[in-house]
Amino acid sequence: MIEVIYIVRHAFRANWSVDPQTGIYTSSMVKTPTGIPTDPPLTSKGVEQSKELAEYLCNSDPPIERIYSSPFYRCLQTLKPTTDRLFREGNAKGKIRIDRGIGEFFGRASWEHPTPPDLQTLTSHFDYLDDEYVAVHVPASKGEMIVELHERVRNALDHIVTTLDNDPEQPKTVLICSHAATIIAAGRVLTGQMPDDPDEDDFQCFTAGLSKFVRRKKDHAKGVAGNWDCELNSETSYLSGGAERGWHFNGDESFVEFPDTLGEKEASKL
Repeated sequence: MIEVIYIVRHAFRANWSVDPQTGIYTSSMVKTPTGIPTDPPLTSKGVEQSKELAEYLCNSDPPIERIYSSPFYRCLQTLKPTTDRLFREGNAKGKIRIDRGIGEFFGRASWEHPTPPDLQTLTSHFDYLDDEYVAVHVPASKGEMIVELHERVRNALDHIVTTLDNDPEQPKTVLICSHAATIIAAGRVLTGQMPDDPDEDDFQCFTAGLSKFVRRKKDHAKGVAGNWDCELNSETSYLSGGAERGWHFNGDESFVEFPDTLGEKEASKL
């Protein structure tokens, strides 16, 4: 059974903006690698962070056996130095599974948010992607409230862990690369520590920061929610710049209820 879940936030990325009245997104770059404005690549700083992260992850104890990623370019780009080495050396098994259930969080809106790139598009940029894996839990196209995000993440993690628990090769560890809001929700789901105020700054999510969750021995036969202990809360000691660009919830991030104030926050998070 899976005993350890590593969760890493993508490294420092380029930015985008959104008009909260129209829902039109604009990338700060002329064109993103996938042509999707909310799918920017890492900055040069982020690329360096991903290399520093790889040095740490490739020597992690216990070692990484399975890998899952959000479908956004910045997550796979963050993983690339790590996955290139792990797969080249034959240390990781299987391939990288793309799962929209651990993807980006967008606040509820009256319009549809951009869809992340599909597997065919990502395959033209990255190696070692699993072309047979199908994500089960997909975020609502018009965004989510915080409670809906937590429910989506809970379902996605339950599916991931159950799938790996039933894997004939019985992997013990999995690495997940995701986004700030999703990582906070994951920490709450795994530990069962949901604060009364969802805006509480509890689980950290610095760029290229690594969190580690260990399954409680007595709960191996139980479900995912509430059965894990957090041993690392966005560790960044291996990064030359240390802990940077932390984030926490500030209301429901809803464009519907607060259209004049949340566009900038959506553009600056994750």
